[in-house]
Amino acid sequence: MTASNPSRDESSFRPGGRPPRAVPLDSTAQLMNAISSQLGSQLSLVSLNGARRPAPPALVLVGHGSRDPRALSTVRTLIDRIRELRPHLPVHLGHIELNEPLLPDTLAALADDSRAVLVPLLLSRGYHVKQDIPDAAAAATRVRTHLAAPLGPHPLLVETLHARLTEAGWRTRMSDPARRASAVVLAAAGSRDPESAVDTRRVAQLLAERLGVPVVPAYASAAAPTVPAAVRALAARGRHRVAVASYFTAPGRFATACAEAAPWIAAAPLGAHPAMARLVLHRYDQTLATTGSTPGSTTGSTPGSTPGSTPGSTPGSTPGSTTGPTTDPASAPALATA
Repeated sequence: MTASNPSRDESSFRPGGRPPRAVPLDSTAQLMNAISSQLGSQLSLVSLNGARRPAPPALVLVGHGSRDPRALSTVRTLIDRIRELRPHLPVHLGHIELNEPLLPDTLAALADDSRAVLVPLLLSRGYHVKQDIPDAAAAATRVRTHLAAPLGPHPLLVETLHARLTEAGWRTRMSDPARRASAVVLAAAGSRDPESAVDTRRVAQLLAERLGVPVVPAYASAAAPTVPAAVRALAARGRHRVAVASYFTAPGRFATACAEAAPWIAAAPLGAHPAMARLVLHRYDQTLATTGSTPGSTTGSTPGSTPGSTPGSTPGSTPGSTTGPTTDPASAPALATA
């Protein structure tokens, strides 16, 4: 692909990609905390012998893209949270479709022979993870790329889902009769890839264990059951207090349609919850540890393969080569009880 030179903008003011914020001077404590944070960020770039450490590989967050402007705003807020947690880390955004910058353009703007970890802002395995993102990475011949696993399944997603349900009015403590009448529909986008359904069912199981009520996966498209069908099935079993948990990374058409089908309460999408920022960084760190870019011994696996397989490049590979995502124990298939 033809490389484009990135334009100079405010992101050049500091390695994290955002201009320094004004420090509030309300108190001496605030000032000292701000100085300590900035000093710690700069010291992390220097080794014990005083030499400057090489810049860490860039984190490229790969969003799907949406026509709903709230989606892009949500993703940008999530990136702000990631940068706050890891100020020295270069963080970039690339979309698969519908929004700019598109992923190929983001990769083209990176420096020659630089390294990047592509973290999908996607919740399960599927076509985008297995085909679209690897294709874009392989076409970026000037950059050494590593592909992270999708965000789900993972307990941090369950933490976020639980928080969103609580915000919507779910009671963490309820009587036995109320619990026997309650259930949750985990509303997801849907995919024709059967591994996507496996991943979603795993999250449903983890959420059911957290809540103590049945959690049934349902889908906005391409898979069954739909959210209304899942609600009807639960009602037929005496579960009339049914909440809809929005298993979407950001607001959009699917999330809105699923929420409208809720007979009781509907939670907001995952969004920019702090646990989501931690999960993105976990996938980034996990990928580097397993590809040898930081201490680790195995090459990452391609999407859908088992950890430890080596279809990708080995550590120290040439520009343009890719290593695929790894999985973690939370990805083990399991079904939710309903």
